[in-house]
Amino acid sequence: MTVRPAGDPQETALAYYVADRRTPAERVGSADWQRLGDELDLHGCALTPPLLTPEQCRSISELYEDAGLFRSTVDMARHRFGSGQYRYFGRPYPELVAELREALYPRLLPVAREWAERLRRPAPWPDTLEEWTAMCHAAGQNRSTAILLRYREGDWNALHRDLYGDLVFPLQVVIGLDEPGVDYTGGEFLLVEQRPRAQSRGTTVTLAQGHGLVFTTRDRPVRSVRGWSQGPVRHGVSTVRSGLRHALGLVFHDAE
Repeated sequence: MTVRPAGDPQETALAYYVADRRTPAERVGSADWQRLGDELDLHGCALTPPLLTPEQCRSISELYEDAGLFRSTVDMARHRFGSGQYRYFGRPYPELVAELREALYPRLLPVAREWAERLRRPAPWPDTLEEWTAMCHAAGQNRSTAILLRYREGDWNALHRDLYGDLVFPLQVVIGLDEPGVDYTGGEFLLVEQRPRAQSRGTTVTLAQGHGLVFTTRDRPVRSVRGWSQGPVRHGVSTVRSGLRHALGLVFHDAE
């Protein structure tokens, strides 16, 4: 069992990661998914404990310089998506990226199925990510969707949804790869929910290095006088005030 030592917060975090020899998949498995599911029900998003060490975070962010690992690069300003740049990984995914996707999918699946039941929708998602990916490909959605994002000072990401075709997995995960307040300032994750017959609700999250944020891809069930209604949700990133911010985006459906 790993014990967190006392002392300076930064030294404590470093000592914890040095002692923690678990794989990312083991960290995913040890998270309190009952609590995370409850938070998703309440807020439409939920922060995980650390899934990656600082070294693993850096190893992923450094991949950005290797253009051969990616199928495409998107300039957000050019497409009026905001300001900054992101790249879609090609297949095969890097080992850490593939491991996280495989480990997270079955943990998110019970929430996805429960939400579909509440909204009286089909729940087409099979038990394994491999089967779900095969279904996406059979439907013509065969382009990889794991994303590595880079924001510099002044960059931001407009509110949007990551919908790439008819087949959609209703939850996705973003993992912070840099340390807020040290590597960059600003750049908070934004979530805006359109509530039934009411004004929208906004949520901001500062994404700690190595931690994941699970959030809804398109909409989520919210209680109403008629039972359950769909609450459309969009997400984005506030303006980075200084420094350099990287994030790993894990979407579980492929693109057309």
